[in-house]
Amino acid sequence: MVAGVADVVVVGGGVMGTSIAFHLAEAGVRDMVLLEMNELGSGSTCKAAGGVRANFSDEVNIALGARSLEAFARFGERPGQEIDLHQVGYLFLLDSAEQVEHFRESTALQNRLQQSSGIPTRMVSVDEAIALAPVVAAEGLVGACFSPSAGHCTPESVVLGYASAARRLGARLVTGCEVLGIEAAGNQVTTVRTNRGEIRTGTVICAAGAWSAQIGEMVGVELPVVPLRRQIVVTEAVQGLPAELPMTIDFGTTFYFHREGPGLLVGLSDPAEEPGFHLNRTDTWIPRLTEAMARRAPSLLDVGLTGGWAGLYEVTPDHNALIGEADNISRFLYATGFSGHGFLQGPAVGEVIRDLYLGREPFVDITPLSADRFRSTVRPERNIV
Repeated sequence: MVAGVADVVVVGGGVMGTSIAFHLAEAGVRDMVLLEMNELGSGSTCKAAGGVRANFSDEVNIALGARSLEAFARFGERPGQEIDLHQVGYLFLLDSAEQVEHFRESTALQNRLQQSSGIPTRMVSVDEAIALAPVVAAEGLVGACFSPSAGHCTPESVVLGYASAARRLGARLVTGCEVLGIEAAGNQVTTVRTNRGEIRTGTVICAAGAWSAQIGEMVGVELPVVPLRRQIVVTEAVQGLPAELPMTIDFGTTFYFHREGPGLLVGLSDPAEEPGFHLNRTDTWIPRLTEAMARRAPSLLDVGLTGGWAGLYEVTPDHNALIGEADNISRFLYATGFSGHGFLQGPAVGEVIRDLYLGREPFVDITPLSADRFRSTVRPERNIV
């Protein structure tokens, strides 16, 4: 049983929930419970490709990505966990003048906002892109964009690091605990009902990823988050891969890959995928993947596969996150809807939610990411996969 009283209840045990729990506990919030309906990281986080970057078309996303990159680089010291970080860079392959112009704009924006942070992102020639990622075929490419400070790391280790540190600091993290309802008196949260008992609390933080819409409905807060399956495969060993092979994305097809041991982790955003909680692996997307490979990295067609998995994106209408505090019910905070960017933004968003809870001003203004923005406008992110 988890019945009792807590100052704060965090719903969701992925990178977002554990980061929030760590940052709150580090700030002195000890009377806190994190609830995860399965195992920590078992939702979207540990099915992620693990990419970490700050090259976006939106200023808020750039700030969240840059802050998180700094945190990932120091993760071994704070909170104290090896995460197998490879800062090998992010390489976007571009096949049209329109894409090149778009990335010129986003690169200029990122570098202007991050003048003293890391090695600048830059536009590169096709020849330089091939030198960075020799498995890529040059035909059809007109340019590329490279972010040297970006890269990839291990999602499971990030969750473990945040969770272990939060526990050391006094937070309770409870797995196998499903939220069944949230009760309120007037506009104030009073109780979280779970399959293992009731917790009296005045604050709920929703970090439930693809399941966030249901949590919001419990208190009358609309969180427009839709689950969308994304699938990944891992290849057998690929001969001749550079040790510093960047996370590489063919922007036109969304085909991407990075090193995974002696082979590659490979994925693609399937436009035919229907929304829903589909967690089983299928082969329906493989023809699109092989078509993209044939165009951009044909040598990989001869490499066998050793496994793979399916996970969920938590998608919003404009592919931007929902971060903030509900205006119709006091002390219901949310951090969700990251549309594929949640893992890489987890450290920074943990800071933001901590500050919102404590009444501090966050390091970046996240009011544009309020869930109520859809009443009047959208804030589209264009650098999506």
